[in-house]
Amino acid sequence: MFEPRYSPRLPDRARPVCIIGAGSIVRDAHLPAYALAGFPVHAITNRSREQAEDLAAKFGIPHVAADLDELMATAPEGAVFDLTLPANLFAGVLRRLPEGSPVLIQKPMGETMDEAREILEVCRERRLVAAINFQLRFAPFVMAAKDLIDRGVIGELRDMEIRVTVETPWDHFPFLRSVKRLEILYHSVHHIDCIRHFLGDPQGIHAKTLTHPELDMPSSRSAFILDYGERVRANIQTNHFHKYGPKHQESYIKWEGTKGAIKATMGLLMNYPEGVPDVFEVCTFENGRPVWETVPIEGSWFPHAFVGAMAQVMRAADGEQDALVTPVEDSIRTMACVEAAYASSAAGGVDPQSFFGS
Repeated sequence: MFEPRYSPRLPDRARPVCIIGAGSIVRDAHLPAYALAGFPVHAITNRSREQAEDLAAKFGIPHVAADLDELMATAPEGAVFDLTLPANLFAGVLRRLPEGSPVLIQKPMGETMDEAREILEVCRERRLVAAINFQLRFAPFVMAAKDLIDRGVIGELRDMEIRVTVETPWDHFPFLRSVKRLEILYHSVHHIDCIRHFLGDPQGIHAKTLTHPELDMPSSRSAFILDYGERVRANIQTNHFHKYGPKHQESYIKWEGTKGAIKATMGLLMNYPEGVPDVFEVCTFENGRPVWETVPIEGSWFPHAFVGAMAQVMRAADGEQDALVTPVEDSIRTMACVEAAYASSAAGGVDPQSFFGS
């Protein structure tokens, strides 16, 4: 029986958390995760005070601040600021936080590469202990896969594939109605970052993202090839408009190595936000024959991955770990991959007709 490690290290002392924003991601993931881990939430603020008060009542948050100024004025010493605003607002808020503050910034790292650079610059100038909430790295099934792969259980990684074929209820995220970039920037960015977590930076990216004629959104389907040379394949395929029932929905990450394979079914994305159970399977060879084994994993992407995302900030701020797992310095490289994907999509493919003679 495989026994992978899939729980993050918690801080020796939990710092108080001050949350800026009160959207569905806070309700469905941040606050349940902090309650699970015992991270005390000191205060919350939001443009809609009523929304913040609703979450405060539900999760026992003692303070609802009228605005950012009040939140900072009443924040305890050493508080971690949790930014869950639209991405184009991050830099302005970061400039106002106390110098040296620990901060967890909801993904993506800005809506453009210019905004990502500005966020990085502000974090450096103000010496913030700043991580981007690329929390898929902390999902129990991803942590388990990383542990087994680092231990050599499936040998050298040769193939990584992420496939998502689901019906996503975009109405849970009303702010996305106004964005110009959607599927890659707000969803597949997690998948790109996850592949980078295992394989490093790609040599190139080929991508196409497109909308659906029945869906009034900027984009809902994407396809990617991340180029890691001639010996490693890395692909992402997403379709968020599979409205044909659960029978053929798919949501998984698959790793194939020289000695075995791992497949993690990401149940959250099917029937979101309730989800279906995750499944973690490992294949190794016995007497030359492949044998698959289902390995029990506790927890899921929501809310458990958000424990690790916040824990890394608390631990780094207290010197309990040398470096953040998703620091702004690394996360901007994921954003560069996003920018490359959009550039590839806009450039289009090679026209086969160009190979015909005159």
